[in-house]
Amino acid sequence: MRIDSKKLNGPCSCGRDHTMNTRAAVIEPGVLADFERYLSEYGLSGTRCAVYDENTYHAKNLVRPRAGQEIVLNPEHLHADEAATGEVLRRLDADVKLLVAVGSGTIHDTTRYCAHKLGIPFVACPTAASVDGFCSTVSAMTWGGYKKTMPGVAPELVLADVDVIKEAPLYLALAGVGDILGKYTALADWKIAHALTGEFFCPTIEGMTRDAVRAVYECCEQVPKRDPKAMEQLTYGLLLSGLAMQLMGNSRPASGSEHHISHLIEMQPEKLAVRSSALHGEKVGVGTAIASGVYHRLAELTDISALVKPYVFPGEDELFEFYGSRLVPAVLEENKNNCMDGVTPEMLSKAWPKIREIISEIPTQGELLTLYERLGAKKSLSDIEVPEDRLELLLTYSPTVRNRMTLMRIKRMLTV
Repeated sequence: MRIDSKKLNGPCSCGRDHTMNTRAAVIEPGVLADFERYLSEYGLSGTRCAVYDENTYHAKNLVRPRAGQEIVLNPEHLHADEAATGEVLRRLDADVKLLVAVGSGTIHDTTRYCAHKLGIPFVACPTAASVDGFCSTVSAMTWGGYKKTMPGVAPELVLADVDVIKEAPLYLALAGVGDILGKYTALADWKIAHALTGEFFCPTIEGMTRDAVRAVYECCEQVPKRDPKAMEQLTYGLLLSGLAMQLMGNSRPASGSEHHISHLIEMQPEKLAVRSSALHGEKVGVGTAIASGVYHRLAELTDISALVKPYVFPGEDELFEFYGSRLVPAVLEENKNNCMDGVTPEMLSKAWPKIREIISEIPTQGELLTLYERLGAKKSLSDIEVPEDRLELLLTYSPTVRNRMTLMRIKRMLTV
């Protein structure tokens, strides 16, 4: 299977000219054995450095791409952060002209950030179907303890070897399923913001992302069986979602309230007092079920006119108490131009019928939890090492992680 992503360049019905930097994504068994042929086909030359961690370096069925230099990172406590990027940049040979990321999300975010810093291209070689960020133009980093989006570059080419991906630990693929199912609430949040404020919305990008969700939903029950076609479909869905983000220029189609719940847990604010080792996609999957439950309960309200009040962002003292001195400066900086500015109670009341209609497109919490049970995926806060009594804190403060309009953020305008 090949996605000729360059065909997505150019004018769109939404009125914008979209730019796609990734030229193609190839998802096939044994594709890494043809690494040289693909690089030649797409004119990618120069001295290469391949970046791994010790687990991906020894991945089953992996044909390691030929490279003048290899950097193999210690996987213990490895994160896409200033330590990992600093190590790669320090060890990198001066004559390297092309980076090759061989691994899952952390290796790719680290490598794309380094490629951006050096102004050189990179090639993506996913070894697990665990996240949808392989084709991203930005790096999802933890910088100074704060989960944030950092500069990066999209891969010129993606070579996803299904023979390798199907042999990765199963929990990685289930995390990928969780990341994709999160698009149900992410797309709803985007459409709700469009209905409420006229925020830019592109039907083409929405359609790509929904196609990604559909592809994964249709195959996900075969993923625990390591069915090669299901693994190929899951990888396709993850890459398609990433390409949709690339067309958008940011993560809006793929990241909403469910991701903000995951990010908040990852940031470890003082009052939350948790440290979860769960994967990003596992936390997103749980966050999606939580958000779905909240959203569907809100949709039961047919008339909110007596419940609406002006939006008020949490005060600095409240944020300081929750986040602590380490994180609160970054939270305040992120939210200084509040996305809710200008939204009035009258606007929300007028848009509410459309918002309820959009919520109806999201699977219910019960439907999601039943699916997770069939897959053997993590489905509760306790499954991701978060005490159940932290739920209200997550609902209250997760919208402050990103200055992005979501229904979870809008909910502060409702006295419910």
